Amino acid sequence: MNTVTTWNQVYDPFGSPWLSTLAASLPVIALLGMIASGKVKAHIAAVLSLVLAFCVAVFLFGMPADLAARASGYGVALGLFPIGWIILNVIFLYRLTVEKGWFATLQQSVAGITTDRRLQLLLVAFAFGAFFEGAGGFGTPVAVTGAILIGLGFSPLAASGLSLIANTAPVAYGALGAPIQGLASVTGYDPYILGAMIGRQLPFFSILVPFWLIWVFAGFRGMVQIWPAILVCGGSFALAQFGISNYVNPWIVDIGAALVSMGALVLFLRVWRPATIWTSPALRGNDPSLGFVTAEGGAKAAPTGAYARTASSSEIMMAWVPWIILSVIVAIWGTGWFKALVNPIFTWKYEVPGLHNVIMKVPPVVAKAHPEAAVFAFTYMSYTGTGVLFAAIISGLLMRFSPWRLVTAYLETIWVLRYSLITISAMLALGVLTRYAGVDATLGLAFAGTGILYPFFGTLLGWLGVALTGSDTASNVLFGGLQKITSEQLGLSGILMASANSSGGVMGKMIDAQSIVVASTATGYFGQEGKILRFVFWHSIVLACLVGVLVMLQAYVYPFNAMVIHP
Repeated sequence: MNTVTTWNQVYDPFGSPWLSTLAASLPVIALLGMIASGKVKAHIAAVLSLVLAFCVAVFLFGMPADLAARASGYGVALGLFPIGWIILNVIFLYRLTVEKGWFATLQQSVAGITTDRRLQLLLVAFAFGAFFEGAGGFGTPVAVTGAILIGLGFSPLAASGLSLIANTAPVAYGALGAPIQGLASVTGYDPYILGAMIGRQLPFFSILVPFWLIWVFAGFRGMVQIWPAILVCGGSFALAQFGISNYVNPWIVDIGAALVSMGALVLFLRVWRPATIWTSPALRGNDPSLGFVTAEGGAKAAPTGAYARTASSSEIMMAWVPWIILSVIVAIWGTGWFKALVNPIFTWKYEVPGLHNVIMKVPPVVAKAHPEAAVFAFTYMSYTGTGVLFAAIISGLLMRFSPWRLVTAYLETIWVLRYSLITISAMLALGVLTRYAGVDATLGLAFAGTGILYPFFGTLLGWLGVALTGSDTASNVLFGGLQKITSEQLGLSGILMASANSSGGVMGKMIDAQSIVVASTATGYFGQEGKILRFVFWHSIVLACLVGVLVMLQAYVYPFNAMVIHP
């Protein structure tokens, strides 16, 4: 192959926005279609979609084949590090606690707080998951909460799907505010202002999502029966989310709000109990996962009846130790001072030859043409997954595993997750390839041409970005600049629409293929990714549209437009 000096992205190769948009959407339609059908295994669907994306980039959008190959390889590396690295080590820790029996004790302790499945969902999927989103992000919350929920006895589809639905409202502040930092980097806006504006959008959904979560699980009547607890859980989270984002900083929003929400709910449950205890572990109505035998490596359901033996208080405390260690280490790993300490020493930066600064992103996607960097920063010590690995090793030694058993257990975990890692790598390769080919920008420009309805469709652009890339951070970097340019051309607030990109994006998190694979892996619901996608798909679209309606109101209607921050 001959390496080109530079290559300008082409956003309308057919001279027809409709045809170009249709061509750009082919890989996404193929991927979601194959997964939703349930007839193609996820890793095969991912690889086939990557091949299709390669053909679209090269033959339809004119991307040189060598650039397409290098971008795909770069995406594979990004799939393994950091996302695959997190999943591998979280499941490694989980499998150690299961083998030792500590996970069963932890399940018993959570059931001791409340035996009502609805309240367990609020505590674990929403509040506890938000903490891990804030501390680690990148798949960590779904991996942890999915395993805990199915361990508590929830059906595989309930544990997978409900973990995904719950992991929405906190996403914009995940990984200690990484999405906001990414948004600030491409828009030039102050991250504190962006964080505050998002904090005037998402709190509405921090209240709505817990109600939505319980309605999906238990139906409307089951939701109404525990509305006080839902309001306490979601309301306390929303108030803390607004307060911290607007008056403290955007970096600790999720961690602070999650702790407030968990504390408020636990305290409230000391003085209030539902009239009817909901004990069914299945989704209300038809649950196709009932009776499904989870595969090796996924969580195993606890007995639906009484536990064989009541654990002592000291045993319960020890059962929580691995997860406390994990929480502390992940929180430390995500701080700026820790990264500043280790990254100068433990970092290998690799400029991808023949790709770095070769591809030019051009107007109207950006105000001024500039080259696209392609630097694989292998910050192996500060990766969240590395922190999780340290937590797993420390916990394993505390559980009295021998070093040899830790090694063999780790190799077993790699083998169990082999297809999941292939899937994630291929999906990230697809996302990176479409970004460097300009294919995703073509989709973005289609949304940008909607005129007065742009606040609504611009919000859905953020949703699309996360659905494509699997990351609110990546979506913000991808479309943040476009949001600013388009909104200014239409006379709208750039801060409003840049923030809407992130707020709308959080609702795409539940349908991105990587998150679905993480959920199926954590729960042992292998090969059933299509069922998970079909379960969450319409929830994702409806919630994203509701965010779009809110942004429309903030753009045009008093008093909502008074909420918009002006620099």
